[in-house]
Amino acid sequence: MTKRSTFVGLDVHKESIVVALAESGRFGDVWASGPIGGEVEALDKVIRAWRPPGRTLHFVYEAGPPCGFTMFRHLRRLGEDCAMVSPSMTPKRGLREDRSSRRDAAGALTSGGEPRAIYVPNESDEALRDLVRTREDAVEVT
Repeated sequence: MTKRSTFVGLDVHKESIVVALAESGRFGDVWASGPIGGEVEALDKVIRAWRPPGRTLHFVYEAGPPCGFTMFRHLRRLGEDCAMVSPSMTPKRGLREDRSSRRDAAGALTSGGEPRAIYVPNESDEALRDLVRTREDAVEVT
């Protein structure tokens, strides 16, 4: 039996996640399944719904505030394939006002054909980075 792949683009917000799917690969048709809740449990439901036997899921989403790396780390803990891409590397067609979460989710899947993943720091690297940033802020204030 041939394994089928489904590519899942996510546009992650604090209160919601917009999901875009491409069943036939990154160059196939992309369609949005609509917004889901912004918590990891909602994402787990998507995984269960799109995980029939013989299917592999590949997740891609844009890095950025306010969610940080929470979804990425959750997906990796579940053993899912997940890549995070830089917002500057995803195509933005049209004007800024023409942007939408649905378009951003689909853009994560189609950023120049093959999304280029960025480095995601582990929890200790991120904590050290936050400490350095806090120190720099304190030095500026004094």
